[in-house]
Amino acid sequence: MRIRRIAVLIDGGFFIKRLSKLAEPAFRNSPKTVANSARVLCKRHVRNLIGERGDSRKSRWLDHVYRLFYYDAAPFDQVAHHPISNLQIDFAKTPEAKFRLELFAEIRRLRKFALRLGKVTKEDDWHIKNTGLTKKLLRTHQFLNVLEAAADAVPPPALTQLQCQQLANIAAAWRGLTPDDLRLGLRQKGVDMRIGIDIATLTLKKQVDTIILVTGDSDFVPAAKLARREGVEFLLDPLWQQVNDDLHEHVDGIVSGFQRPGAARDAAEDDDEETNGGPPPPGT
Repeated sequence: MRIRRIAVLIDGGFFIKRLSKLAEPAFRNSPKTVANSARVLCKRHVRNLIGERGDSRKSRWLDHVYRLFYYDAAPFDQVAHHPISNLQIDFAKTPEAKFRLELFAEIRRLRKFALRLGKVTKEDDWHIKNTGLTKKLLRTHQFLNVLEAAADAVPPPALTQLQCQQLANIAAAWRGLTPDDLRLGLRQKGVDMRIGIDIATLTLKKQVDTIILVTGDSDFVPAAKLARREGVEFLLDPLWQQVNDDLHEHVDGIVSGFQRPGAARDAAEDDDEETNGGPPPPGT
């Protein structure tokens, strides 16, 4: 059997987001199970490419792997003051930061996986997460004339029932804003660049004959075109997310490692021991 040279590149932020729609909680409720779900995804792709069937525990799929890449950004680790709770938040100690760091440690332990990390920087101040809530608050702007008239008049004027209701609407809208409705303006940097550089390096150094990219981002079209021009088979797994037409046009195929959302239990149906955190079966 011909030995393939396959690389799988996983956009980690995208993978974690889509995993919540594709896998049952047992396969995504801890850093270890998320890491193992990433491994199972790679294993399924490689086995499909080499036409391997049968007991996955006897698989030699790793013989066909050049490397498995996982890309993400190191968590934001600075302190910021929350404008509603009036508390200092140490982002390095948040559950999300701890989860990511533990996940990275698990990824590093997996055979043939390479971890590529960008960084998260503060680009702006606090924002309201929900666009519907933002629109609701902006609509209170039309009632500001009532508020200003009441504040400037001495003695305070007698308000009509409509004006009282308008002021009540302003108060209700702002009182409904909770600390959880805000997010700090953070931006991930260096992740897309690392993916693009690795695609170009793998291609131009002829280290692989097939690249599978797990993402839904069309920013990688130029890198995909380069790989295909150099004779590398370039496949895309958007994890069942709809992708733009230009991605369809510039890849050699859309492939799926997990079942469609809403299908029966998935993420590790053929690798229960691995994904549930048990010892890997012999030969995997």
